[in-house]
Amino acid sequence: MTGTLVLAGTPIGDIADAPPRLAEELAGADVVAAEDTRRLRRLTQALGVTVRGRVVSYFEGNESARTPELVEELAGGARVLLVTDAGMPSVSDPGYRLVAAAVERDVRVTAVPGPSAVLTALALSGLPVDRFCFEGFLPRKAGERLSRLREVAGERRTLVYFEAPHRLDDTLAAMAEVFGADRRAAVCRELTKTYEEVRRGPLAELAAWAAEGVRGEITVVVEGAPETGPEELDAAELVRRVRVREEAGERRKEAIAAVAVEAGLPKRVVFDAVVAAKKDTAQGA
Repeated sequence: MTGTLVLAGTPIGDIADAPPRLAEELAGADVVAAEDTRRLRRLTQALGVTVRGRVVSYFEGNESARTPELVEELAGGARVLLVTDAGMPSVSDPGYRLVAAAVERDVRVTAVPGPSAVLTALALSGLPVDRFCFEGFLPRKAGERLSRLREVAGERRTLVYFEAPHRLDDTLAAMAEVFGADRRAAVCRELTKTYEEVRRGPLAELAAWAAEGVRGEITVVVEGAPETGPEELDAAELVRRVRVREEAGERRKEAIAAVAVEAGLPKRVVFDAVVAAKKDTAQGA
């Protein structure tokens, strides 16, 4: 019989948030794969747990190489527990490769639900929570970051991002540029920890605040694009949206079709606006 892969959610701040099952799984696992073995040691000490199984490191640098080894353990009947530094494995943390490989070998995969920075920030943001999408970390390079943001410029669902504190001001400024200075957002810092803070406001205002320096673990929640009716979008706005999509890598035909769907208009209307804008530009050159 094959074993079981257990993805274990760990506290994102307050150790008291650890689910009771986490201690049981840590004590009973044959193998504990940890993103940081030193943090694992601090976690087990805080929980008063003794790990009897084998402990191995499993982080971004060795994830590809160690996955086959762990899959063989699973195929041999072992119970493998995967823990990351905080939150749920696989969510912007190591784990996806191991889950995919285990599923490929018909190994059972289960989870110990735990605290989530994504859901906690979303709930505290004060922004709509009925529909949202998680975008993880944005690229570090400015150009790539702007391109990624342009891809979701028209997204109506609430957006959730992780960000490093030293890049927060640049990211918020880029968001204000692409999404609009007045788009509402919330910066959630040090969630469940002693100095927890949730800063809410327009993107431009938050960018100015972050420019003074921010510390800690950061989750950013951004309001989705406002819903607009056909009568609210003039030709210039239709052309702008097509250009944003083209700059993000879409072909013009696909961009026009997507903008038409967003605006609730026939494709011909958007196509004509783009053609007219092109003619105006050529005549003005």
